[in-house]
Amino acid sequence: MKTRISTLLVAAGSLFAQTPSRAERGRQIVDEAIKALGGRAFLEVKDRTETGRVYSFYREQLRGLSVARIYTRYLTPPAPPARAEGMLVRERQSFGKKEEEYAVLFDEFKGWQITFRGARPLPAETLERYQDSTRRNFFYIVRERLGEGGLTMEYQGAEVIENTPVSVVEINDAANNSVLVHFHQSTKLPVRQIFHRRDAQRVRHEEMTVFSKYRDVGGGVMWPYSITRFRDGEKIFEIFSESVVINQDLDDQLFTLPASMKILPPQK
Repeated sequence: MKTRISTLLVAAGSLFAQTPSRAERGRQIVDEAIKALGGRAFLEVKDRTETGRVYSFYREQLRGLSVARIYTRYLTPPAPPARAEGMLVRERQSFGKKEEEYAVLFDEFKGWQITFRGARPLPAETLERYQDSTRRNFFYIVRERLGEGGLTMEYQGAEVIENTPVSVVEINDAANNSVLVHFHQSTKLPVRQIFHRRDAQRVRHEEMTVFSKYRDVGGGVMWPYSITRFRDGEKIFEIFSESVVINQDLDDQLFTLPASMKILPPQK
């Protein structure tokens, strides 16, 4: 009897030792997602251009729609485990049939609204919301922040959302900013992410983004052609891309204010 009990204890101990920790399982799921997104090719994407239609909503009602071109350039992250001082991406969002009609430009530290009148600095809260949302975006995290000190990934279990089995991983950084990412259990691709943030009045909001309609945009790199954002359960933004291309050596002028452009005062 003693021998049998000892054998069972050894077997149980061996099984326990083979069970991955939540951190190990979380990192495994993220690694599987990176591989599904294109692996090394995805991690080395230099720039991306998305062309399509964007829709904005207020209280679930359509408030505006426009043709949009979103240009993104990724910058080189600092050597691990350092954290970047500013953003590691530059982005230009152009709206309207003619790109000069209206645009929003972001660099590592600042943001501007650009019209025929000139460039106006974005309100501080708008810029902060963009930067926080970008830092907690899963695609940005795996492209720019994987080597950052204090970044953790913990498996939170399995769920079913809209009849889709998903694995849930919480990604947390050294400043305790977290995001829950849901990964399709079959394709391994991210299908949803959720995080919470407080506005200038310290009101807490839930920010959710849904990713769908993935396509190969070149060299095995996958990207969602449909991205929908919700705030506190209400749809606020949606983009349907008609084309997405990568690594086009985008011109520096796209991400730089012309020296001759008039700088307007901030909005009061």
